[in-house]
Amino acid sequence: MKIVFLGTNGWYDTETGNTICTLLDAKSYYIILDAGNGIHKADRYIKENKPVYLFLSHFHLDHIEGLHILTKFKFRSLTIFGQPGTKRILRNFLSDKYSVPLHKLPYPTKATDINEGWHNTPFKFQCLRLEHVTSCFGYRFELDNKILSYCTDTGYCDNVVELSRNSDLLISECAYASAQENPAWPHLNPKLAAKIVLRSNTKKLALTHFDAEVYKTMAQRTVAEKNAQKSFKNTFAAKDDMAIRI
Repeated sequence: MKIVFLGTNGWYDTETGNTICTLLDAKSYYIILDAGNGIHKADRYIKENKPVYLFLSHFHLDHIEGLHILTKFKFRSLTIFGQPGTKRILRNFLSDKYSVPLHKLPYPTKATDINEGWHNTPFKFQCLRLEHVTSCFGYRFELDNKILSYCTDTGYCDNVVELSRNSDLLISECAYASAQENPAWPHLNPKLAAKIVLRSNTKKLALTHFDAEVYKTMAQRTVAEKNAQKSFKNTFAAKDDMAIRI
């Protein structure tokens, strides 16, 4: 499975990257994780005639602002999954007065509300609520004989560990710098992200969703990477257009 980091910033775009979006290129599907402004690069990598599935963690604007450019794509089909209320929120956010509604896109599109737990349509995945100021889902995907976990916009919590258990890769947010914490606005720092993989027996850790105000340079991301590696060596800091395979 190929993973491409289309956007690795949290909050807003800067010279270090676009807001959060990650592409999974699996055998039979393309899976997009969140729809920050990085999604505008998806057609650089989506070349095969496979269905596209978009998973939204929550509705803070840095995770959905890229939805307004869905008209530029020529997807075979698009299915959007999100927590209860997703269909209603997208009807408002992508209404004619703001953007192009889903039913007017030039390819078959639908939005689907999902609840916490395991799902098997069209592939096996699990979603659980994370610790954030608003309702936010983390995801675990089991396909192509791999396990990939995606947890962004969260503080340290048991559900992150559960979603990451024995995974081949955890894509984890790293909004805060080392030793930075704020219980009123839960996010992770490098040390806490590494703590998750140590508890969950994850094989590899990718840090992404770097707060644009905290991480103003790529050098600061390198510091975060090194700090996480002190606890868990198989860690890397993602950057826009980085591609890896698991």
